[in-house]
Amino acid sequence: MLLALLTLTNALAQQRDNYRVAFDPATVRNENVPEGEILKRSFNESKIYPMTTRDYWIYVPAAYDASKPACLFVCLDGITYNAPTVFDNLIASGQMPVTIGVFVNPGVVRDADGGVIRYNRSNEFDRTDGTFARFLIEELLPEVERQTTADGRPICLSTDPNDCAIAGSSSGGICAFTAAWSRPDRFARVFSAVGTYVSMRGGNEYQAVIRKTEPKPLRIFLQDGLYDVWNGIFGDWYEANILVESALNFSGYEVAHTWGRGGHSNTHANRIFPDVMRWLWKGWPLPIQAGRSQNDMLAAILPEEGGWSRVEGANVADKLFTCGERIVFANGGEVCDVEGNSLLRLKAGERLIGDDVEALYLSNVKNEIIRVVNGKRTKIATAQNKVEQLIATDNLNRYFMSGGSLVQLDSNGKMTVVNDGLSCGASLALYPDHRLLICNEPNTRWLLSYVVGEGGKPMAGQRFYWLHNMTGDDSQQVGQMCFDENGNLYVATAMGVQVCDQNGRVRAILPLPDSAPIRSLAFVGTKLYVANERGEIFVRELKVAGAQPWQAATSPKSQGQG
Repeated sequence: MLLALLTLTNALAQQRDNYRVAFDPATVRNENVPEGEILKRSFNESKIYPMTTRDYWIYVPAAYDASKPACLFVCLDGITYNAPTVFDNLIASGQMPVTIGVFVNPGVVRDADGGVIRYNRSNEFDRTDGTFARFLIEELLPEVERQTTADGRPICLSTDPNDCAIAGSSSGGICAFTAAWSRPDRFARVFSAVGTYVSMRGGNEYQAVIRKTEPKPLRIFLQDGLYDVWNGIFGDWYEANILVESALNFSGYEVAHTWGRGGHSNTHANRIFPDVMRWLWKGWPLPIQAGRSQNDMLAAILPEEGGWSRVEGANVADKLFTCGERIVFANGGEVCDVEGNSLLRLKAGERLIGDDVEALYLSNVKNEIIRVVNGKRTKIATAQNKVEQLIATDNLNRYFMSGGSLVQLDSNGKMTVVNDGLSCGASLALYPDHRLLICNEPNTRWLLSYVVGEGGKPMAGQRFYWLHNMTGDDSQQVGQMCFDENGNLYVATAMGVQVCDQNGRVRAILPLPDSAPIRSLAFVGTKLYVANERGEIFVRELKVAGAQPWQAATSPKSQGQG
C-alpha cells in the first residue's frame, strides 16, 4: 500500500506545472488586431539530410512590407507556444518587430507507401556539431524565400543575426541553442525550453565548453521545471539546465530563466512565451553585445577590445608559417606573405612544409627536404615518406612528421626516427624552453608530449594534451599548433583555437565569428593569424606573444601541477 502511495505521489509530482503565471492577454486572439497569414509547405530536397521529408509553416504578419527584410523567428517542432497569436498581438502593440515565423518539423524518411523508415528528430536536434544550423541557412531558409503570400508578396528575411531568433523545446531546445552557438553570425536570440543538455549526443559537454569559449553576442532565455526528467538514463534535465545557466552567467552572457515545478512539457513555456518574446526583443534594433567572461585564461590573453578581422585578398592553400617577422603561405604555385608579396615560385610537386628565422623549407614528390634562403635551394635530407610539417630550432636541430612517425634531423643531416609505438599525425610544436616536443595523435582528441633529451632526441612520449570536440568526429585532423611565451599551447581545431595550459588542459577556446573550423595558425609577435577551412585568413591582437621554435630557448614561469 505504501509503495502504491509513493508511486502515485511521484506520478502527480511529475505532472505538476507552474500555475502561478499570470494571464497574459497576448496569448488570446484580439479581434481588433489583424491576423497574420500562415502558409503550410513541405520540403524533401535536402542534401544535408538526404531522403528526409518534413512539413514547415511560414507565419507572415499583417504588417509585413515585402520591400524590406523582416526579422526572423525559427521554431522547432512546428507551430508551438501559440506563437502566431502572440506575434499578432506583440507586433501590433510594438513590443516586438515585424517578424516572419518559420516553424519546422524534424525530418523523417518514408517508404513508397508512406510508412516511416527512420525518425530523424534526435539526429537533427540533439547533435552539437551545427549541422542543423547549416540545414536552415543553406537549404530551408532559401526555400522559404522562394515562397509568396496569397496576395503575391515575396518572403524576404533578414540575415542580420540581431534580427533573428530561434526557439524550441526538449531536443528542439538544445537545437535552438546549438544553432545560435554554432552560427552567431546568423542567430543572436534564443529561447530554449526544457532543453536536453544531457548525454544524448554530447549536450552534457556544453556546461564545460561555454565556460572556456570566448563569449558570443547572444541573448538566451532558458525554461525548465523541477520535475523534468524525460529519461533518467541520459541525466537530469533540470539539473543540466541549471548548469548551462551557471556557465552562461560565468561567461558574461545576457541570460534569463524561469524555473517552474513542472515536468517535461510545454505547459509552462506556453504561458510565459509572450514575456519571453518581450525580453528577447527588448531594445531592438540595438545590437546584442558579447559579454565579458570570468575565465582567467581568456582575460590573460585577450585585450579588452578587438576581435578577429579578415585579411582581405589573402587565401591559403595549406598551412601558415612564420618566417622571421612575417606570415607566409603557399597558394597558386607560389609562396606569398599576407601583404600580397610573392616570395618564391614553387616548382612542380613542391610544397611548403616549414620555416626558420631566415629560411623556408620545401618538400617534393621525391620526399626531399629543401632549405631555401633568398631563393637559393639546398637539399638537406631525403625522407622515406611524405613530409607533413617541419620545425627548426635556433641551432637548426629539426623535427618533422613523415609516414606517421616523428623524425629528428640534426644540424649535421643525421636522421633519427622515433620508434616508440606511438602514431604521430601532421602537426608539431616546440615548448619555449625547447625541452618538450608536442605532436598530434591521429583520429583522437589527444596530443603527444615528448621530452627532448640529449642531442635533441625526443623520448618518453605519452598522451598529454586533451582537446574538446563537439563535432563528435575524431577523424578530423588537428591543425597546426604553437606556443605562446607563457607556455600555453594554441591548437587549430574544428571548434576554433583551443588554448591549453602547461598541464595539457584546454582553458580557452577562440572561435571565428561564423564558427568555421580553423585548420592553421601562426604567431607574429602578439598577432595571432589563423586560416579556416575555406582558406580565409583572420588576425587578432593578443596580450601575449608567440614563441617561435627558431628563437632562443626561454623558460616560462611554471604554472605548477594544478
